[in-house]
Amino acid sequence: MIAHLKGILTSTGTDHAVIDVHGVGYLVGASARTLAAIGPVGEAATLFTEMLVAEDFIRLVGFASAAERDWFRLLTGVQGVGARVALAILSALEPADISRAVMAQDKATVARANGVGPKLAERIVRELKDKVGGVALGPAAAAQVVPAGAGADAVSALLNLGFRPAEAASAVAAAEEELGERASLDALVRLALRKAAK
Repeated sequence: MIAHLKGILTSTGTDHAVIDVHGVGYLVGASARTLAAIGPVGEAATLFTEMLVAEDFIRLVGFASAAERDWFRLLTGVQGVGARVALAILSALEPADISRAVMAQDKATVARANGVGPKLAERIVRELKDKVGGVALGPAAAAQVVPAGAGADAVSALLNLGFRPAEAASAVAAAEEELGERASLDALVRLALRKAAK
């Protein structure tokens, strides 16, 4: 299993990039969002990866962040969602947007992605509703429990600002303890930022 690639970005296409790692060029499928984030050709690049293996192919898919890779894994676990559809969703929506859409059962947002019809969007938000908290945390903070809803969104917001998963989860948990379970997302993020800065 290849967990990540670190090398020189040698070329990009509409749905892939080639990363040269010590003379070996890896062709990596990627979302439009990842291709925009990895930087210019000729520069150093790092991609988190997922290896897809089937009877007739082996394919690497790359992601700019671990959160995007985690969402790819979850999305492809839904019946009817293959790698192409999952990448289309990740091209149209950031991980935090997908998390919010799933928690709010907002199938219209998910259906904005190419190749995702209303029925598939409904299946995605329904099947993933109970799994959103784990993605927002990431593997490094799996031991910490963050409730779904505003808590998970607040953790996601802190992760997007560059906080480490354990740091984000701890700050949000402290903010929720002080504000109570019915706190708004805005209030949670503000207090969590103050607590994380201490």
